[in-house]
Amino acid sequence: MYGGGDHRRREPRRPDLAERPGTTDGSRRIVVLSAGMGAGHDTVAGELARRLGEDGHEVRVVDVLTLLPCGLGSGLRGFYRSSVRYFPWSYAALYRAFLQPGAGRRPSGLPLARLAGDRLTDLVDHARADLVVPVFHLAAQLTGHLRARGGLRVPSAVFLIDFAVHRQWLHPGNDGYFCLTEGAAREVRRDTGSRTETTGPLVAPAFFRPAPTATDWGERFARLAAGRPPVILSTGEWGVGNRLAATATALVGHGFLPVALCGRNDGLRRRLGELPGVLALGWVTDMPGLMQASGALVDNAAGQTAVQALAAGLPVVGHRPLPGHGAHGVREMAALGLADLAATPSELVAALYRLTTSGPTRDRRVAHARTVFRTDVPSRLLAFLDPAGRTA
Repeated sequence: MYGGGDHRRREPRRPDLAERPGTTDGSRRIVVLSAGMGAGHDTVAGELARRLGEDGHEVRVVDVLTLLPCGLGSGLRGFYRSSVRYFPWSYAALYRAFLQPGAGRRPSGLPLARLAGDRLTDLVDHARADLVVPVFHLAAQLTGHLRARGGLRVPSAVFLIDFAVHRQWLHPGNDGYFCLTEGAAREVRRDTGSRTETTGPLVAPAFFRPAPTATDWGERFARLAAGRPPVILSTGEWGVGNRLAATATALVGHGFLPVALCGRNDGLRRRLGELPGVLALGWVTDMPGLMQASGALVDNAAGQTAVQALAAGLPVVGHRPLPGHGAHGVREMAALGLADLAATPSELVAALYRLTTSGPTRDRRVAHARTVFRTDVPSRLLAFLDPAGRTA
């Protein structure tokens, strides 16, 4: 999916939306392009669809990888999962060569467009969509390429869900970008010339309000390790991380209860569960309750788990991040004051002592973290279809 792509701005064909057969009740038809690369993109896509659907709009969520022929999407997913689990140096090299900000070869949407372009345009036409919203970087390359060449006849507004703006997200053919931070919006605007707006992340409302199940989690933690502050270790849906057993053991030795989220990696859950003083969990559906009963989150990817923690009032500490955009995102969160960045185990322990203790330091971090949630993303997407609602 990479190469010396032509990123010169072209003016795509943009027919008047009034010419398209729309609904008669003012609702809109929207296609959201996600990808099953871990759970983060699908979590955002699902929440976006839920909110738009509650307001009466028709939403279809599509995994862009399923548009690729001959099982290529599954192969791409498997390659990425294996890379981050077993060969992280390979993804780090790929990221440095093609994705990190700055000069260098640019990713091209052409290979993806040749493989998936016709399927996407047929899908959009069949759905009579008014708007396409990529929430995954390869999808943004695809829609940008098609828009620039007139193949996609409805606007594409990218919801850039990462704190780190890597080059695979960027294509000037897209009509607009919605970003998590002002800094990200400036990068996108400078690189693509597209309309940009800072909305902040999109998180389910349950993370912002008290969770009744937090009491149950608290009682469980007290039975296991009374007096030890519970600290969540995040590994994503795939259960990946760097030296997780060493981190968990160090936390136990300094008086914490490590709560390891092992995702769907049963092998990791068994290995960490054998460590004394460690609570190893599989896939957890009650994240609001768990987070509100915990003292902090140790994060390695700056993904949706970290965003959910910001909403739930749970301080975040980045430690031993995944290579590539994981490390890039963790650094960005720290630079924004949304998380601590702990380069060593001793720095991690010091940060957790500070942030799990009730008082002004923790309160300031929680209050600042919630300022990143700027506005309602679905309403801004809908306003994008109205020229008067667009933000340059």
